[in-house]
Amino acid sequence: MIETVLPALEATGLRKEFPGGRIAVDDVSLTLPPGGSMGVVGESGSGKTTVARMLVGLETPTAGTIQIDGEPLITGGPTRLGRAERRRRACRIQLVFQDPYTSLDPRQTIGQGIDELLRLHEPDRDRRRTRATDLLDQVGLDARMARSTPSALSGGQRQRVAIARALVSRPKILVLDEAVSALDVSIQAQVLNLLADLRDELGIGYLFVTHDLAVAQQVTDELIVMHQGRVVEHGTTDQVLTAPEHPYTRDLLAAVPREGWLPTRRPATPG
Repeated sequence: MIETVLPALEATGLRKEFPGGRIAVDDVSLTLPPGGSMGVVGESGSGKTTVARMLVGLETPTAGTIQIDGEPLITGGPTRLGRAERRRRACRIQLVFQDPYTSLDPRQTIGQGIDELLRLHEPDRDRRRTRATDLLDQVGLDARMARSTPSALSGGQRQRVAIARALVSRPKILVLDEAVSALDVSIQAQVLNLLADLRDELGIGYLFVTHDLAVAQQVTDELIVMHQGRVVEHGTTDQVLTAPEHPYTRDLLAAVPREGWLPTRRPATPG
């Protein structure tokens, strides 16, 4: 008997209409297999970030369904998600923001910020301390950095902290919204290599929201191309980048300078 493997994430017919009649997302569907990595690419205003925000519960879809491991998530309709549903969703899917500095509280040390999230899942203080150390180690940071504030860290280190915080609830999926676009190219590559290692280690799935085709080339298996709120192309990353079918995709590729593509080798030192 062949065992059926449910998608880690499945969204069907997502639509988002804002007050005034502006349609940001129109009939977007996607399926992410367990441990898969999918890119959602497009120019600013294409609707890709709105899709990400709907998936993690920061925006309420006007229409459509979202499932994780085959179980429907409450999308809310005209109502906001309740606290219990937000917590349930946070244990399954987490968002890593573009700017790591604004996603961290400058008044807290790194350790305090991670402990604040761990208290939602682990009442024992010693276990929280051990888990916090393990999380920092997972993202390539020394445990001593727990005593530092965000302002004392580099951009790459802050993004590693943001990833560690997203892993606190042991989610099945990370949604990364332009998560390396604020970093220079060499640090971008190091953080992307870290994410690849975490995917291998944890079996976690990724949805990369990016305007950068070089990032998509390095870390995704599949690509969705969005334009004016709709999906205009979907295929494997290699197919979309080497043999695009839609004129909009071809225009995106034509706009990428040759030197814009990232190297595929792994840098030796963390950022």
